[in-house]
Amino acid sequence: MSNRFGLGFLFLLLSIACVAQPLTPVEKPATPREQSNISTTKGVVGIIAGGVNGTYIRIAADMATVLDAADLRILAIIGKGSAQNIDDLLYLKGVDMAIVQSDVLEYLKRQRTYQDIEKRINYVTKLYNEEFHLLVNSEINTLNDLAGRKVNFDVKGSGTAITASIVFDTLKVAVEPTHFDQATALEKLKSGEIAALTYVAGKPAQLFEKITAADNLRFLPIDHTPALLATYLPAYLNNQDYPILIAPNQDVKTIAVGAVLAVYNWKRHYNRYQKVANFANHFLDRFSEFQQPARHPKWREVSLSAVIPGWTRFPAAQEWLQRH
Repeated sequence: MSNRFGLGFLFLLLSIACVAQPLTPVEKPATPREQSNISTTKGVVGIIAGGVNGTYIRIAADMATVLDAADLRILAIIGKGSAQNIDDLLYLKGVDMAIVQSDVLEYLKRQRTYQDIEKRINYVTKLYNEEFHLLVNSEINTLNDLAGRKVNFDVKGSGTAITASIVFDTLKVAVEPTHFDQATALEKLKSGEIAALTYVAGKPAQLFEKITAADNLRFLPIDHTPALLATYLPAYLNNQDYPILIAPNQDVKTIAVGAVLAVYNWKRHYNRYQKVANFANHFLDRFSEFQQPARHPKWREVSLSAVIPGWTRFPAAQEWLQRH
């Protein structure tokens, strides 16, 4: 009886000692499913683009398709415009890149939204030029006819809203801005609730594909004034871009703003820098595949060496250009 009591007492002491002493942490071996998840997420990068009807999301989708590889997976995310895309690039988990307009950094600097924004954001490449579309109803013949009328500037903070505000301010035409999403704005334009809508997108934009002649809509020309050309590039829309809205052999004057593939300025020792560098090298190595007929025609306008004033190129992309 005493032996049993002694053994029980000894076991109790050992149990108390084990509880009292902190256990040395031992890393648990990953299960096959966990190992699969680790390998899957190792090369994942997120790119935030634009709305479902815009060119940005189609460009991002091309990237996800062409660059899919064992060590790289691209998640294309629908965005809410250039200003919001920059905010998401700065603060939203999982967003490594963003497609934005080239004038957004200057706009944010003027608004003093972020401190040293030009040092926190880099770019991999200038993608292409996006055209400014000004679609009006049959009552509008000149820009001055829009004075005091409702003109949709897209949602607040979008690239279109940024450019539209600059354009109308530069041309000194005071309009009443509205901020509907583009699909809603098009329906309101057809019904006469608004007089015009503005849209910055690479031509041809899907938004205008379902417009018919019965809608009585057309694109209003934007003159290439010196004041506008100090910020934007001259551009044209034609019948090949929009066969329903523009007559054959007719050009409609407009302006264009550059689209930029922006990245967060990670320091080299961060894992996220390596992920973005891996993307940049894949993208630049295989760029010729984006210019094949199956991809968006805007890829054929891209010049990898194009420099964007006010922007700094991501170090890994700059090093690639120097090697090539």
